Amino acid sequence: MFQLDYLSCVLTIVSTILIGKRVWTGWLLAGANSVIICIIGVKTSQYGFIPANVFCIFLYGMNVRNWRTDPAPPEKPAAKAGLLSES
Repeated sequence: MFQLDYLSCVLTIVSTILIGKRVWTGWLLAGANSVIICIIGVKTSQYGFIPANVFCIFLYGMNVRNWRTDPAPPEKPAAKAGLLSES
């Protein structure tokens, strides 16, 4: 049988890598991971995991919204002026 702790481990690693690369879907994976941790908390009677991860899910939702609506980063002045040309 597939164990949720292994799935949570994989989701933690993948979501951290994606967030580090500024890919907003990393926040969605992190949210899914928090849901899994809540399920693990219920199944193992470790109820302290639940409020912390519900709070994290809320924060992840806010981060997804913010990252999706942020404008593109400004271009560097040298690239705009055409100063980076090949010789």
